[in-house]
Amino acid sequence: MMQAIELRDVRKTFGANVAVDNLSLAVPRGTVCGVIGPSGAGKTTCIRMIMSILFPDSGSVSVLGRASALEAKDQIGYLPEERGVYRKMRVGAFLTYLAQLKGVSREVAAARVPALLEQVGLRGTERTACDELSKGMLQRVQFVGATLHEPELLILDEPFSGLDPVSVRLLREQMRTAHARGATILLSTHIMAYAEELCDHVFMIHEGRKVLDQPMEGLKRQFDPRTLVFEPLHPRADVAAIRAMPDVERVEEQGAGYVITLVAGADPSLALARIAALVPPARIEIGRLRLEDVFVRIVAGGGGLDEAAAALRSRLQAGAVEEARA
Repeated sequence: MMQAIELRDVRKTFGANVAVDNLSLAVPRGTVCGVIGPSGAGKTTCIRMIMSILFPDSGSVSVLGRASALEAKDQIGYLPEERGVYRKMRVGAFLTYLAQLKGVSREVAAARVPALLEQVGLRGTERTACDELSKGMLQRVQFVGATLHEPELLILDEPFSGLDPVSVRLLREQMRTAHARGATILLSTHIMAYAEELCDHVFMIHEGRKVLDQPMEGLKRQFDPRTLVFEPLHPRADVAAIRAMPDVERVEEQGAGYVITLVAGADPSLALARIAALVPPARIEIGRLRLEDVFVRIVAGGGGLDEAAAALRSRLQAGAVEEARA
């Protein structure tokens, strides 16, 4: 399959600071890929190189089969981390202008603008000045501007930052609409829940290096053998006997149930049986590995990043081998 984006051994420095360190990644066409990592990890620098706003010191970048995003600019929609509109322009005129820059005729743009504004909850704002809108409303306007020309590739850098829940939901729905139309989407975010919900594949960058490159489906099928999720059959059941088990490190209440962490080396299958015998369960299972857990383990490793990432890769690869054998 042809890649929508491909980076090969890309490196970018700013003086003595290495922002991106020999990074390689490939984004297949038609997918939703997340670039995740803590603030300052190199995500925005990576995206700016993809967009040819910055150029790498070494390595190569290709976008939609071209040597540069500049050669494919009319097929790309981009929502940068730094928001910006012509604040004195009216919304409809601003969006029509952006569409014309991407090769869409004035007539076609004018026909699309009202429907797209309605889809993001901004019906009737075409003649409203941009500086009269709230931050969340402006962000929705900019999202419309990034998608108005129906791009093949949509690049979103922290699109949900600072938004209220209504705006977040509307933008998520529009992302799904663009993807259903066939667009490839690259989403940069430090909010793991959004990446886990929206993405087919995730790349994790930490200190300028790629530390994870994994399909979300593979991650979702992985389990954390030290974590059990337990919901008692009787809501007021006493879990003191579970807390006293030698295999149990801690028991934390969560919603209608509990998260039970086992001591290192404990056999989760034996622990499941013992817990069920002590307190009748409505539900008990080994906890699934969450993207947030992966993120915290790698980032919290600090100086031990290589070891944490290597252990995670080994575990995921072992899981993939077991699936292949099944």
